[in-house]
Amino acid sequence: MVKTQSFEQSLQALEQIVKQLEQGEVELEQSIALFQEGMLLAQQCNKKLAAVEEQMATLVDENGQLKPFSLEADE
Repeated sequence: MVKTQSFEQSLQALEQIVKQLEQGEVELEQSIALFQEGMLLAQQCNKKLAAVEEQMATLVDENGQLKPFSLEADE
């Protein structure tokens, strides 16, 4: 079971799982368990990234007011 951890910890754990699976020296049952854990970690990372993107979508302007974030240059 995947416990709550930071984005960086989740990503590092996911990278280790990918390495183990790529090496191909893991038994079938363990491969399935690792794959499931990896999918949970990937979902966790995606949720955390989505939350950060939502936070970054709104920035504070010069007057301290919140304004929508846009990558387009202000004209």
